Amino acid sequence: MINFQYARANDVADAVRRITAEPAAKFIAGGTNLIDLMKENVERPPLLIDITRLPLKSVEETAAGGVRIGALVPNSDLAYHPLIEQRYPMLASAILAGASAQLRNVASTGGNLLQRTRCYYFYDTATPCNKRDPGSGCSAITGLNRTHAILGTSDACIATHPSDMCVALAALDASVHVAGPTGARAIAFTDFHRLPENTPQRDTNLEPSEIITAVELPARGFAANYTYLKFRDRLSYAFALVSVAAGLELKDGKIAETRLALGGVAHKPWRDRSAEAALRGQPVNQTTFTRAADVLLRDAKGFEHNAFKIDLARSAIVRALTQAAAGTPQSQSNKKIR
Repeated sequence: MINFQYARANDVADAVRRITAEPAAKFIAGGTNLIDLMKENVERPPLLIDITRLPLKSVEETAAGGVRIGALVPNSDLAYHPLIEQRYPMLASAILAGASAQLRNVASTGGNLLQRTRCYYFYDTATPCNKRDPGSGCSAITGLNRTHAILGTSDACIATHPSDMCVALAALDASVHVAGPTGARAIAFTDFHRLPENTPQRDTNLEPSEIITAVELPARGFAANYTYLKFRDRLSYAFALVSVAAGLELKDGKIAETRLALGGVAHKPWRDRSAEAALRGQPVNQTTFTRAADVLLRDAKGFEHNAFKIDLARSAIVRALTQAAAGTPQSQSNKKIR
């Protein structure tokens, strides 16, 4: 682990000034991912800017009927917050599906958005990786790629985004509020993370001198018919092979509105509005759900060790939509999949 300087930001404006003065610096809050990356010499920031004392720890209702979540709200506090449990249970469920209770106690909302892939080649500095060293190559394409992406891949990278929380935020139409040298702006959640294309080293559309200040949820939370379903190699403390966030609004036995997003399958949480459109106005049955899965996975591409994820994703989508339609969401305390 390298030597580094440490500074504590007094407020958001001070944090922005400090990161602008040293663009290679990193903000640190919970540090649950960043410290691991520093230990492995993947991240080598010359300066850590401590933002833990910034006033970004509240969960508040908005004038539009939604909820604004401060960037420093711990994952555990967010999952059990009454507003989230009651109005956005899909988000609460996704958070509880990830990591461990100990990590959720310190991991922050903003940090969850910025966590980096758990691709083993990214962590192994002895192997080529375009995310770590642009232009060096992607070892996963011809290597062991069982956990890697099947959607939105490029010749430069097939890594997956690791977050559970972000899959639910994508499905819920969240927005990300950021502050930078030129002021504040909001980014639609589906535009926040990037596909690898030819710049896999860039995970998000956050500018180098910007800081996340909040995540905002719209009023619609799909609290009655939802689920967060996660398939993984073991039932706890494991990243998703495939996960599904699904929300439905039902009327007269048909689907009036829907949200559908996948995790574990792409460089970003994967949401395809054409699959959602295929569900609207359709009857609630397995044929409808299978058709939507086929639309969502129409461009899926497997590699030597992960082609099984295509069929797994199709089954997961159908299972998740079935759970959501029945109003029987997946339990995150008893993780056995029904």
